[in-house]
Amino acid sequence: MMIFPAVDILGGQCVQLVQGRRESATAYGTPLENARRWLDAGADALHVINLDGAFGSAGANAAVIRDLIQETGVFVELGGGIRSMEDARSWLDIGVGRVILGTIAVREPEIVRDLSLEYGPEQVMAGVDAREGRVVIEGWEEEAGDFLSWAERFELLGAGSLLYTNVSVEGLCQGIDTAPVAALLGRTHLPVVVAGGISSTADVRTLRDLGVAGAVLGSALYSGKIMLEEALEAAR
Repeated sequence: MMIFPAVDILGGQCVQLVQGRRESATAYGTPLENARRWLDAGADALHVINLDGAFGSAGANAAVIRDLIQETGVFVELGGGIRSMEDARSWLDIGVGRVILGTIAVREPEIVRDLSLEYGPEQVMAGVDAREGRVVIEGWEEEAGDFLSWAERFELLGAGSLLYTNVSVEGLCQGIDTAPVAALLGRTHLPVVVAGGISSTADVRTLRDLGVAGAVLGSALYSGKIMLEEALEAAR
């Protein structure tokens, strides 16, 4: 199982939010500083979210993210503010390993198919952000149906992987909820990366044993509640 340290970017800074609320942001320095920190600790991939993009400015932080990719050469999965084919192409063309399609995948599902055909499924990750089994979009403000049904649809459309974020526990550092993860793994053949609530090496081992392909570490990593080296060992 892969471990993806989160590098969430807001206003050019690396931050962590609680429950996705902008006003809860805690800054941790520059994205490149943090990327290097996690790579030096053993990570070989990063989960980068353009929060300014998610909050409405699709082109924000492009230079910062471009520099991060060029300076590190690491595999990056990127989400946040991808609202069109053009947005997705622009990120893939500068070297992003795969784009995470969230709201746009629900609003315009055909973008999953079209990007998969153009770039290959491995570069297209569909986001399944869910609260109590219901997909939430538009900054987690609007419900959009059953998360398992959407996962199945994204698979049929040609997505190469899924990002499952449990919004109910995201950013709280209180542990994971395994039931929806197990349900999702039972309904799709795609690799699933899990985000939300991962706070201990026990959580990492649990996800590994469930058969998850990857885990995103955010708030617990930045707060020191979990050490990256220990998480990487638990994932093996």
